[in-house]
Order: sequence, then structure tokens, then C-alpha cells
Amino acid sequence: MFYNYVLQSLKNDNLYIGYTNDLQKRLKEHNNGFNPSTKPYRPWQIIYYEACITETDAIKREQYLKTPQGKRLLKLRLKDYLRAKKG
Repeated sequence: MFYNYVLQSLKNDNLYIGYTNDLQKRLKEHNNGFNPSTKPYRPWQIIYYEACITETDAIKREQYLKTPQGKRLLKLRLKDYLRAKKG
């Protein structure tokens, strides 16, 4: 299985979208600073993930989730969580 995931920075609430075949390992890599684009915003937590059977599907889904339409979809799916986080 391959997973699309959304991370949230515990430092400043930034969101990061990615994909992997090992969620826990990938989260550790982000939190240990192995990804230059997420390193300054550590620590991270997983707030959302989806499973895909093929890597190709996961890549396409990641690309979609990074579009304005995909970001809107994520905000709708995470609406209650994000509202509670603000309040």
C-alpha cells in the first residue's frame, strides 16, 4: 500500500502533503530533519492519510491534493479538526 498524508507543524500549523509506503518511517524522517523543505518547521504530526494500492495512484493523488481544488477538499475533510485547532 501507498499512503498520501498531510502533516501539520506543531511549531506554526503549516501543512505538508506527501506520499510514502511507510507512514511511521516517513514521519520520523520529517521529524529528524531529513527533508529540507520540512526541516525548519519540526516537529510534525500526521493529521490525515489515505491509502492507495499502486504507487502511480498515490503520486497522482498527491499531485491533486496540492492543487487549489485538492487543498479545498482537504480543508472540507478536516473542517472540524482545523476549527477545533483554532479555537
